[in-house]
Amino acid sequence: MTSTAEQPSAATRRIELGRWGEDLAVRHLEKAGYVVLSRNWRCRDGELDLIATDTKRLVFCEVKTRTGLGFGTPAEAVTPDKADRIRRLAYQWQHQFMLRWCPVRYDIIAIVARPDARPRVRHIKAAF
Repeated sequence: MTSTAEQPSAATRRIELGRWGEDLAVRHLEKAGYVVLSRNWRCRDGELDLIATDTKRLVFCEVKTRTGLGFGTPAEAVTPDKADRIRRLAYQWQHQFMLRWCPVRYDIIAIVARPDARPRVRHIKAAF
């Protein structure tokens, strides 16, 4: 019998899954020619998952990773309220790094990582 102290909590598993998904998203972006400028940028108002550039614009990427579709697709987790918060955070990031003049795009990288299959990465450009 395995004690509960040896098994990671549900919260720990979610954090690990999210970190794994972000690693996969970074590899996906770099393979596609993007340069990742920042990862998990935080300020008092929240966090941005990935900030990258495709040489034409800044790309703010929200990464959502799921092990199945029981609660909807990963992209469906980005609600209009969450999109608004990401826009506000992106403005703060641009202000901090004095890049307010740069054109921007907001993407979602949706990952479905079922235990019995290869992960599916869907990059939704200009998602919101």
